[in-house]
Amino acid sequence: MRIDATPTRVRPSEALRFWAILGWISFGGPAGQIAILHQEMVERRKWIGEERFLHALKFCMLLPGPEAQQLATYAGWALHGTAGGVVAGLLFVLPSILVLLVLSTVYAVYGDVAAVAGVLDGIRPVVVAIVVHAAIRIGRRTLARPAHVALASVAFVGMLVLGIPFPAIVLAAGLVGMAGARLWPGAFAPRVGGESTSREPASTPARGRTLRLIAIGVALWLVPYVALVAWRGAESVHAAEYRFFSKAALVTFGGAYAVLGYVAQAASGSLGWLTHAQTVDGLALAETTPGPLIMVVQFVAFQASWTHPEGLNPFVSAVAGALLTTYVTFLPSFVLVLIGAPYVEKLRDNRALAGALSGVTAAVVGVILFLATILGRVTLWPRGSGAPDPFGLALLCLTLVALQRGRVSVPALVAAGGVAGLLRVAWPG
Repeated sequence: MRIDATPTRVRPSEALRFWAILGWISFGGPAGQIAILHQEMVERRKWIGEERFLHALKFCMLLPGPEAQQLATYAGWALHGTAGGVVAGLLFVLPSILVLLVLSTVYAVYGDVAAVAGVLDGIRPVVVAIVVHAAIRIGRRTLARPAHVALASVAFVGMLVLGIPFPAIVLAAGLVGMAGARLWPGAFAPRVGGESTSREPASTPARGRTLRLIAIGVALWLVPYVALVAWRGAESVHAAEYRFFSKAALVTFGGAYAVLGYVAQAASGSLGWLTHAQTVDGLALAETTPGPLIMVVQFVAFQASWTHPEGLNPFVSAVAGALLTTYVTFLPSFVLVLIGAPYVEKLRDNRALAGALSGVTAAVVGVILFLATILGRVTLWPRGSGAPDPFGLALLCLTLVALQRGRVSVPALVAAGGVAGLLRVAWPG
């Protein structure tokens, strides 16, 4: 069987059922979501080969935006063309949009609720364990050479100790990987151990298609903005959110955590939309929902529009701001993936590109471990020092054991963590 070809033709109805379910079970942040995609599409259903999946993952990691959602869009395109990519990408994020709208409304109306805080306290250690486990799994596949291990280590130390921004990490890793693949191919070449080299012919990109997609993407951004300005005015909070989050969407390399500092700094500072504490609460809520963690920007826009309704009903203003922000956040992801997907297929055997992408993937493993370290520090030491929280430590270790044995699904683990946190609040001590 050819590893990189689709072994059997997938019926559109079968794919539609899968995408509809996937959006509701995609917990664990980008690392956990990528692991779910790999398990379901490569290992279980065998819709996409291992080599093709990893190559697409590297491509998505080079793009701004949520890589898991982009990977789902790419997979949908690979199975059923442009329409398949749009459907897969939309269904991947729709559940998180709906769930976070509900949670944001509850937060705005009821504020700090002990039961909600308890659920979040139980979920956080589970999420940390999921990220650690996914980083290990991805690292086993992508850290093919000692040079890749070195890149991952440098990325981890660079972010943790030196505070190097993620875009700089990506650029440096890509350049090192590209140069290494040319000058020292034995040290940097990606390993495809056991993969068959027989494959379907790569599709040939059409220039006309690319230009049409670019034009459609520009129109899809511009027309709603013109209508919004006509409705609310160019200086309204909704127009400001549309412009600000459009810009943020183009610099979200590395996912939500890479851009969260930028969003929090502006939203809590010069724009005056919400406090730092509210931004942290939004991140916690986004971590409890399925789908991309970048959905935290929807929470930020919801709260900003709720606080500044400017003549509208607060709920109507908040929903409008949230949906507009979500729209401009994901629009570039769809356009970039659908434009670039055929080129990825054509360039799969390009040595320099393969080296650059393998370098970026290796660095991202280090970044994921860095994020796990930061999350673990906040989760296990909520007071900042002293002994680690026994409750959080126990949940983290139990989750890692369950993930290692592979007998419990990610959604079940997240639900169990939430229940444990709620019980802790109900029966303290």
